Amino acid sequence: METKKKVVVAFSGGLDTSFTVMYLAKEKGYEVYAACANTGGFSDEQLKTNEDNAYKLGAKQYVTLDVTQEYYDKSLKYMVYGNVLRNGTYPISVSSERIFQALAIARYANEIGADAIAHGSTGAGNDQIRFDMTFLVLAPGVEIITLTRDMALSRQEEIDYLNKHGFAADFTKLKYSYNVGLWGTSICGGEILDSAQGLPESAYLKHCTREGSEQLRLTFEQGELKAVNDERFDDPILAIQKVEEIGAAYAIGRDMHVGDTIIGIKGRVGFEAAAPMLIIGAHRFLEKYTLSKWQQYWKDQVANWYGMFLHESQYLEPVMRDIEAMLESSQRNVNGTAILELHPYSYHTVGVESADDLVKTKFGEYGEMQKGWTAEDAKGFIKVTSTPLRVYYNNHKDEEI
Repeated sequence: METKKKVVVAFSGGLDTSFTVMYLAKEKGYEVYAACANTGGFSDEQLKTNEDNAYKLGAKQYVTLDVTQEYYDKSLKYMVYGNVLRNGTYPISVSSERIFQALAIARYANEIGADAIAHGSTGAGNDQIRFDMTFLVLAPGVEIITLTRDMALSRQEEIDYLNKHGFAADFTKLKYSYNVGLWGTSICGGEILDSAQGLPESAYLKHCTREGSEQLRLTFEQGELKAVNDERFDDPILAIQKVEEIGAAYAIGRDMHVGDTIIGIKGRVGFEAAAPMLIIGAHRFLEKYTLSKWQQYWKDQVANWYGMFLHESQYLEPVMRDIEAMLESSQRNVNGTAILELHPYSYHTVGVESADDLVKTKFGEYGEMQKGWTAEDAKGFIKVTSTPLRVYYNNHKDEEI
């Protein structure tokens, strides 16, 4: 008997990947291995449903590849170190997750000796690039199959095919599409398609259930979140989930991101990300007290590139490891507790408690009293500092200011 070709399908359980599993098994005769790469966005119930459905669709084997810890260790940790927000707004939720899902799928395909890898991306978004580029690098020679993209399939065509072959899961077109992950939820569709509109309350998955205000204490050690309201977490993922639970009750972290896609068009996405926005906000605030001026400046420069490269599918670029080394080195004195005050839909910073607080110094208190220099020292410093300006304007007296 002829040996069937093996294909690994990056299986999310959604319409496109469900169609892909069934079509490749029934129409193309592949031995299908459905692999769900979990970066923290799937519940146990969802994973069990995915497994049951994969076999109903014709998969020979289903596997969950849990890469949540790897995702934190190799990406999220550095995004916190760098206070990474794309265009100063978006915590790079889905885009960073896709890279690690693709890495896991490529490794699995190599392990089982797959002939092909399939995913459900369309030809109009960023994910096709993130998946394809990762597979080309880490699984060279393995065929890449993208039925939704290559066959220009509509949702209805996919639904009709599944129903015709006895798979009656409900894939009714919803107004919004969601990508839920450890580092936030993205929201696409609906009013987002109209540049003049914002999202209504009903579009969000999490709603404000708390009134009044409360303080949130986030404790960092060498830049890593270690305690939430003085409760210590050895597992940083659990700490992130705890912050999300607290912040989401106030509906904190909602915003709209507009940016440039990898393929060159503008894209717009709504999101809700309480944990990322609170953790990054607290971390940045603590750094203001504990880092030097130039540490903050240069770290901001490389962190901006780090976030951009992550978004644009350049995680495997070797310079990313160099940037990570710089970001990690910068965190050696980022120790202490940042105190935030939470309100419905917003928060503000309160203060920090840190043994590395550079505001506390014997040299003086800003706006109050100098202790490390005399009045004459100050006047001399100001005169020397003004020298280039005095030279310029002495030679250009005709310039009006």
